[in-house]
Amino acid sequence: MKKNDKEFPDETFSDGKLPGEKLQKVLAQAGLGSRRTMEEWISNGRVSVNGEPATLGMRVLAGDLVKADRRTIRVGERVEPVRVLLYHKPEGEIVSRDDPEKRASVFDKLPKVRGQKWVAIGRLDFNTSGLLIFTTSGELANRLMHPRFEVEREYAVRVQGIMTETQMNQALKQGVELEDGLVKFEKLQDEGGEGFNHWYRVMLKEGRNRVVRRTFEAMGLPVSRLMRLRFGIINLPPRLKRGMTAELGAGEVAQVLNWVGITVDNDESPQGLPDSPQAEPMQPEKTKRHAAVAARNVRRNRTTSGKK
Repeated sequence: MKKNDKEFPDETFSDGKLPGEKLQKVLAQAGLGSRRTMEEWISNGRVSVNGEPATLGMRVLAGDLVKADRRTIRVGERVEPVRVLLYHKPEGEIVSRDDPEKRASVFDKLPKVRGQKWVAIGRLDFNTSGLLIFTTSGELANRLMHPRFEVEREYAVRVQGIMTETQMNQALKQGVELEDGLVKFEKLQDEGGEGFNHWYRVMLKEGRNRVVRRTFEAMGLPVSRLMRLRFGIINLPPRLKRGMTAELGAGEVAQVLNWVGITVDNDESPQGLPDSPQAEPMQPEKTKRHAAVAARNVRRNRTTSGKK
């Protein structure tokens, strides 16, 4: 077996570890996608190492030339730092680069990145607004989106009607049965309202397609407005207007990476995320205050615009 096959069956370091890094890990760190996605690319023949087709389980060393689709990576070269961008998505935009209907896309408003691409962390449907996070790290995106990590999502929801005590208990305890399985809210709080419309603040740990809307609709309460306020330890900054972006600083990015368990060499010390809990995924009092303020702002803005 040739050495450049990167299998190294008889060569190990004194600590018993194989030399080099797993190819899918190197590709994920370069921002091409999650490790699982990179494994699929390798299996589908979309990756080569030093001019030869890559194989699953392959390890690469410093100096190796890796090509994945139109990207070329020299292993061991300086890796661009992970970037994280917050976007206040308005209603009427799709979270996709390719839409047959040619609707406005959230990607149209993002700053350009050289040699990298923005990966959306989760989705918001066409009629949902609020916090949308982008990153250049496929590994970070996977950690925040994968169901096994159970990252919290918090929303302000306006529905047509008022939940009964039985419905609130069902959503929190027994769960609401949908066509793709049972859904339980981790938290559910009545935020009040006027007339036929009523606001609630909900938190859950999954991101199934349109899961909040479908859960309320299954209880006979159509959703007239939905806004995401928080994703993990990142809150929607109150001063970030709809359609605007804000990039996290190096220290803030380091805190996010540390929270999801990704180690990174960074001289910046964590500064604390703007308007976010500081160390744990949720500090109840601080998060409640922020979400309540955001929900009130949503109601106030909607009421004001309706009077014009």
